Amino acid sequence: MSFLFKDRMSVEKKVFDSAKQAIEKLYSVEILDSQIQIGKTKKDFEGDLTLVVFPLLRISKKGAEQTAEEIGAKMLEDTSIFENFNVVKGFLNFSIKTSVWLSQFNKWLNTSKFGYAKNDTDKTLMVEYSSPNTNKPLHLGHLRNNFLGYSVAEILKANGHNVIKTQIVNDRGIHICKSMLAWKMFGNGETPQSSGLKGDHLIGKYYVAFDKAFKKEVANLIANGMEAKEAEKSTKILAQAQEMLQKWEAEDEEVRALWKTMNGWVYEGFETTYKNMGVDFDALYYESETYLVGKKVVEEGLEKGVFYKKEDNSVWCDLSHEKFDDKLLLRGDGTSVYMTQDIGTALLRYKDYPNLSGLIYTVGNEQNHHFKVLFAILKKLGYDWASGCYHLSYGMVELPEGKMKSREGTVVDADDLMESLTNDAKNAATERGRIEEMSTQEKEELFRTIGMGGLKYFLLKVDPKKKMMFNPQESIELNGNTGPFVQYTYARTQSIINTEPNFSKTINETIILEPIEKEVLKIIAEFPSAIKEAGENYSPALIANFVYELAKSYNSFYQSVSIFKEEDKAKKTFRIALSYQVGNVIKNALSLLGIKAPQQM
Repeated sequence: MSFLFKDRMSVEKKVFDSAKQAIEKLYSVEILDSQIQIGKTKKDFEGDLTLVVFPLLRISKKGAEQTAEEIGAKMLEDTSIFENFNVVKGFLNFSIKTSVWLSQFNKWLNTSKFGYAKNDTDKTLMVEYSSPNTNKPLHLGHLRNNFLGYSVAEILKANGHNVIKTQIVNDRGIHICKSMLAWKMFGNGETPQSSGLKGDHLIGKYYVAFDKAFKKEVANLIANGMEAKEAEKSTKILAQAQEMLQKWEAEDEEVRALWKTMNGWVYEGFETTYKNMGVDFDALYYESETYLVGKKVVEEGLEKGVFYKKEDNSVWCDLSHEKFDDKLLLRGDGTSVYMTQDIGTALLRYKDYPNLSGLIYTVGNEQNHHFKVLFAILKKLGYDWASGCYHLSYGMVELPEGKMKSREGTVVDADDLMESLTNDAKNAATERGRIEEMSTQEKEELFRTIGMGGLKYFLLKVDPKKKMMFNPQESIELNGNTGPFVQYTYARTQSIINTEPNFSKTINETIILEPIEKEVLKIIAEFPSAIKEAGENYSPALIANFVYELAKSYNSFYQSVSIFKEEDKAKKTFRIALSYQVGNVIKNALSLLGIKAPQQM
């Protein structure tokens, strides 16, 4: 990790300044900040921070080791923060005096939201996530999407940016009509109230019912001698769904009334699911509104010659210059496609928020090509802000038995999964037997906190770009790289603070630290850089990895160093204060992942 100096008085900043001054004095040059690379010293070597010398050899005109020795000696001579240094090839490793770390620690103890940047940037970023279809409930894939988008938004806020959390609700289209048609054909007036099902679950049931009826009709056509591809285009039930879509776009009163009713059921279901997920939104957009804007833009683009029309009246964009296939924007019958509404949605967002610096789409990697094409079309239309659009692509979540398929009903339902993990957490916590004194309400809240913490952490600890295999049981284990392990570490720090809540927050800077104590301090020092790097890479995994390393290190400290039995009062005070600061950092890091930190486990 290369340090990014948000705190001008940080240990890393002092080393940086010392290195720059030494290099400029030694070689009579002025150098750019970017030429100085400082990071953590590797565990195999002695030291706290390391200066990479290789980029400086053109300046020194000497070998790597000689250059490192010269710079190290000069820094040691001119600056009082170093104990010593050593050189390993082109790496200059420094050991920082304990008093310097303790001086920095005193500042951390009295810093509100340590590691967070001040909200003093001009950047306003919009983060889109969730963006469900109103023909089915949310599933495991949506969970990764929601947790990723929400966490990225929180991390960007911690970097000092203004952030708007949003979603586009895909509330129209052929898939919606399939559920509506199946309900009309097979529903017998069933409602969420009459069935006892959440609205989104009820609608999802009819999406599956349509697919079953469609496949049955295809099979019959094939049995009567029709080719498979032709059979799939020739079913009566699909023709009826397409007719319903045309009526919807023509604002047929009966179709629109049914659409509003069924979507209303779904929204009530989604609201419950989002509340249980712990995610929220600042602005909502609906495809039923944005597609109209998109159609208008496409028609204007056609008039200006940006797009072209085929003989069947369909409208296309020529993307040969971008080395993509031409893209359909309006069908021959005048109905729109996904790309149409995405164009309209982007325009509406920049109209509603003209100061947007960027728009981040949290969407799975199956849509990589779609977003490349979308951004290319927006640029063809002459929108300068298109260069600020970014696709936060992430890998799919898979199950041991294979890929999920909504239309076949083989998905892992989000509501069921969250409830299942809460129950698993309940069983595990009850078995450990440490919560007898808690009230029933406190216990239920704890079970939800552990279950959801395990789920979120499991889905966020993997680099977003990588696909992942989901293991629900592993996610709530108390040992290893899991959410409950980090949560338990936080609860352990709180137990110490509760034992002696009135400890001094001013630490004696002359005490001698144990190696494990210094290690914990060094990891805490990385938190600002972890936040910065996670924001630049849109990667909550970097926060998860950081907080896991901190939790591991603190637990090693807890196991090997006495706190309340320590006879030296100054050391005892430091160890309580260290527990306090570790707890603060863990709580803040978990909050960036959307995870609650329990006081007791």
